[in-house]
Amino acid sequence: AHPRFPEIIEDTLALRDKYFPNAKVSVLSNSTFIHRPAVFEALNKIDNNILKLDTVDEEYIRVLDRPTGHYSIREIIEGMKAFKGNCIIQTMFLKGSYKGQDMDNTSDKFVLPWLEAVKEIAPRQVMIYTIDRETPDHDLQKATHEELDRIAERIRETGIPVSVSY
Repeated sequence: AHPRFPEIIEDTLALRDKYFPNAKVSVLSNSTFIHRPAVFEALNKIDNNILKLDTVDEEYIRVLDRPTGHYSIREIIEGMKAFKGNCIIQTMFLKGSYKGQDMDNTSDKFVLPWLEAVKEIAPRQVMIYTIDRETPDHDLQKATHEELDRIAERIRETGIPVSVSY
């Protein structure tokens, strides 16, 4: 997190209130610093606190996202729960392989545990999407419309609103 992240959020909100009081402020976070009180408090003030959660499988995250330092999906989920619904979960679904490992997170093996975490977090909305352009690793592919629709339907069954970007 930027060392002055809370101040940047405060300044952004002040400028919005002064010049565009009806505008919504959105921040997309990879969620790795939401356990820090100053980051948590800042994110809790904005209109659209969008938190990434692509899977709950730590090995998948280590291979594809390559986080540095300590990373615990359980701690991330607990941090998301602390927002008490004042968050939007954003998840990217894709298929294919990366460095010889299967990276298809559209299957029930990945979707069902992820969905349990989403229910536990109880966000006000879930946003799901797939890759939009070619990736550095050409073996990664878009999830299909049908796969995203199937996942979206499972989310709707929980009562949580969902938006899908193809």
